[in-house]
Order: sequence, then structure tokens, then C-alpha cells
Amino acid sequence: MTPVELSRTLLHAVRRAVDEGKLSVTVPERAVVTAPGPGGCGDYASNLALQLARPAGQPPRRVAEALRPYLLGAGGIREVVVTGPGFLNMHLARDASAGLVGHILRDGVRYGFVQQGGERRGVRLHCASEARALVFRDAVARILRSQGVHVYDADARDARPTDVDAHTADAPEDVHLRPAPAPASPHALGPDAARWALLHPAAHDRPRIDGRHLVQREENPLFRVRYAHARTRALSRNAADLGFGAVPGPVAGAQALLARLGDHPRVLAAAARDRAPDRVARQLVAVADELLPLLPFVLPVGEEKPSAAHRARLALAEAAGAVLAGGLSLLGIDAPDHL
Repeated sequence: MTPVELSRTLLHAVRRAVDEGKLSVTVPERAVVTAPGPGGCGDYASNLALQLARPAGQPPRRVAEALRPYLLGAGGIREVVVTGPGFLNMHLARDASAGLVGHILRDGVRYGFVQQGGERRGVRLHCASEARALVFRDAVARILRSQGVHVYDADARDARPTDVDAHTADAPEDVHLRPAPAPASPHALGPDAARWALLHPAAHDRPRIDGRHLVQREENPLFRVRYAHARTRALSRNAADLGFGAVPGPVAGAQALLARLGDHPRVLAAAARDRAPDRVARQLVAVADELLPLLPFVLPVGEEKPSAAHRARLALAEAAGAVLAGGLSLLGIDAPDHL
């Protein structure tokens, strides 16, 4: 179960509680799901009960307890614990994390992508003829296409989808992108570092064009992302040499990484909606930072034999590597297998 699916499950629980008279509230549009905070437990947590307490006219813990029966057993939820003022802490069934990892491994670098919809209105992207604006437009186009949106050439005024009946297709929406311009030419950084330097800051922030983007150390976010990806590829090669492969399964201590991976489709959708490539870049940094501490435990050590735990860790590493490679491709940045 992904955080997006868990959010839907929470909203369904609210709807059932309202229908059965246990709560008197308007069902919210979304429920935030995160990794458990201090004092929490389980795989995921939500502050939904605190959000509903005032409109329900009840203390948050009472709202949480009212929702608890509707969550137990739903969508792979094994246990629900109410902590603090009313946080819902959810323990997933043992195969739930394996399901997410298996889903990512099946989709590969296209995890989080949406099938193109023939009836969806497309967009035509416009920008200034300036280095950052042009790179920004290219990244936005890639992200929009990943979410099933038709993107047309800005100069093709009569553009229509080739796979949609021209008589029924809506005219593309004209979107003007205006990121803050780069203070200097980024070309000296090379193509990958230059694109990262231009896309990692938010559109309204002026990017820094300097040598820090070329540093091959942990303080460089791009290095951490590409290094984490390269490590996952090396682990797959080394595991093959040891005679075992990836098999999704439960991985202890990986809740934060699993939450990040599960949230990836939502991040891509938000980046497309807001024309914000920086959201993808920040997501990749967050995934890499959660992944790197787990990598030393993927392979057996010494005379240790490969176990189910090693296979599950390898599957999780490969899934995270696929997310990193797919995200970098949306930014137009290479994800090398060796670094």
C-alpha cells in the first residue's frame, strides 16, 4: 500500500463513520500521511483526527478512536494505534511494503507515470530565449508528458493531438513560464550539472552557477542522488555474482524510505500541476538521503549466506534506484550505472 492509497483509505473511513453517524463532519479532500514522528509507531501516521476535531466538535483522540475500527483490516492495515493528542499510527500487513516495491520494480523508471489520455486538453509552453528558461521549459514538458498531458511545440499555433479526432480536441492551453534567469552562463558546468543548477532551485529563486555543482562529495545534492543510484546498480551486479536476486519482502527500518517511494506519484503529479521541476529534484534528494544508510546492509558479509532479508533489501534498493533514474530522466539528467 502506498501513502496515496492509504490516504484514500483514511478518507473512506471518514465517509463510513459519517454514514453510520459516528462523526458529523464534511469529508475532507485529502488526508496527509507521513512517516511516524517522535512518540509514534508503525509504518505510517496521520494527523487526520486533529484536522477533524474542531468541525466534529469532539476531542482529537475521540475522533481517532471513532475512525480506528473502520481502518483495521482495510487495505492491508494490520493495526492502528492512537498516540499523543490523536495521531493515527498504522501498521501495515507484512506483505504491504513488498507490494509497493513489487509495483515499482514492475514499472521501473516509469513508476509514477500516467497513461496518456486522449481527451485531455494539451498545453503549449512559452518561455524567454534564456538559458534557464529553455531548460526549465524542457523539464516541465517532460514532467507533463509523464502525467499524460499533451505538450505541443510553442511555434505550432494550429497544433492538435495526432491521436485525437481533430474535430473534438480542445485547443491547447498557452502556458507562459517565467523562472528567474540565471546570473551567468551555466555551460562551463557541463550538461548534467548545469541542468541541476538551473532546476533544483524553485522557479522564483535565482540559481547559483558555480563549481559546487561539480564537487564529488556528499555536500553536493546531485552527487548524492547519482551516487545512490550507481550504488544500487553495483549492488545488483554484486548480488548476481553471489548467486541471488531481488525478491520484495518486509525490510526493517525502511519506513521513511518506503514512505518517500510511495509518495513519488503524488510528487510527480504536483510538479506537473504547478510546473515545478524543483519538486522532482527535492524528491530525488530525499529518496537518496533515506536510501544511502540502508545500502551497506544489502549484501551478505563474510561467510554469511544470502537470506530472505538480503533479497528484500536488494529489491528495495533496486526500486529506489529506479525512482532515482526515472526522476533524473525527467530533469534531462543522466543516471550512470558507474560513478
